[in-house]
Amino acid sequence: MIGRFPGMLGCLATAMIVMAAETLAGEGYLRLEGHGGPVKGVAISPDGKYALTASFDYSVGFWDLEDGRLLRWLEGHEAAANDAIFVPGDRALSVGDDFDLILWDLKTGNILRRMQGHKGKLLSVTLSPDGTLAATSGWDGRVGLWSFDSDDPPRWLDGHRANVNAAVFSTDGSKLYTASYDGTIRRWDVASLREEARLVNHGFGVNQLGLNEKDGWLAYGAVDGAVRAISLATGDEIADLTADRRPILALDADRDKRFLAVGDGEGFITIIDTSSWVIVRDFRAALSGPIWALAWEPDGGRLLTGGLSEDAVLWPIGGDAVLFTAARESFQKPPHEMSNGERQFVRKCSICHSLSPDGGRKAGPSLWGVFGRRAGTLPGYHYSDALLSADIVWSDATIARLFDEGPERVTPGSKMPMQKINGAVDRDDLIAYLKENTGPARARGNDSQGEQQ
Repeated sequence: MIGRFPGMLGCLATAMIVMAAETLAGEGYLRLEGHGGPVKGVAISPDGKYALTASFDYSVGFWDLEDGRLLRWLEGHEAAANDAIFVPGDRALSVGDDFDLILWDLKTGNILRRMQGHKGKLLSVTLSPDGTLAATSGWDGRVGLWSFDSDDPPRWLDGHRANVNAAVFSTDGSKLYTASYDGTIRRWDVASLREEARLVNHGFGVNQLGLNEKDGWLAYGAVDGAVRAISLATGDEIADLTADRRPILALDADRDKRFLAVGDGEGFITIIDTSSWVIVRDFRAALSGPIWALAWEPDGGRLLTGGLSEDAVLWPIGGDAVLFTAARESFQKPPHEMSNGERQFVRKCSICHSLSPDGGRKAGPSLWGVFGRRAGTLPGYHYSDALLSADIVWSDATIARLFDEGPERVTPGSKMPMQKINGAVDRDDLIAYLKENTGPARARGNDSQGEQQ
């Protein structure tokens, strides 16, 4: 068994200040800019000409990789888009936190079909080798098998005891390997929907899978930071490349299965040569925050990455490319240069909300003019039913209550994530910062009116 690879760097103290890495050498570096939130999923077309990016801003970007030009936005998810893949016929599939699988026409950007049936958010979608069947990994503990070119209902693989995070088809499409938070990797027979074997009982949740049937190995990445490979024939461990960085959030093998790329929660990308199971590159692609998504170009020369930054980055990996990391701030300024109110905004609000009148491409509505605005009324934003029916006008009092009690109590059923600001001083400082940076309050937004509006 290959020995463990020692860790290199720990997390930075302030993880919410997103720092993107830039290459100082190596041709082919490309940044895909335009999303309004973190990039959760990436894919490159089989011919290497185009890319898809799935984002927390609910959208999927369709890009030309020759120059990084955005071709169009694919808009239709009602929550974060987590993964997207190319399918034959100038089409794409995507999944998201709205529990939906969507089939897109890439030429027009139109939705061809919205497929529903899962009862939890979908983290990934994978395509069968013949391009006719999609497998969705659901946080309802099920895997869906979809014949997306027909009206046939989905078939379900049931058996995992927790969220399913990833799935990969065998070369002939007859088997499916799945990974779950229950710590197991299982093999299923696609025709009968029967579980055939439990290949791994890891003990911690397994997030990612990589499969090479020709050379007889299965690789996986887990919540505890484990990066391991097992023999398909015996189940024995053949390599442990764990680098003491956790969790492992992304994993992708190149077309020839020679190199395996691994992305972790601390912003590192590790490249593993699977012929010898040694690490050949290890670099920090984000100075804070996770690497959520990886995709190799068909020729293996570059690697597309997505993470906490609003950009996707195409890194030159092959040949003699030399990688360096130089800090570039994506948000405002270093933490020590911020007021406490601004720090609270960056940590709690900035991923979803803009302070500008146009709102950018954020997952949540713009906070410009929020004081005195009735919840659920900003034109052009698609609100949840919970906020559309909420009897709330945003003011000092209602915003303080939102972060004191939490959205799950103040706006139950809304898209707002469950979070609180426990300290009264921190809440007051956030409110003061928002009042200074969100434009004039509306006539009904005075403090004295409070929650009665």
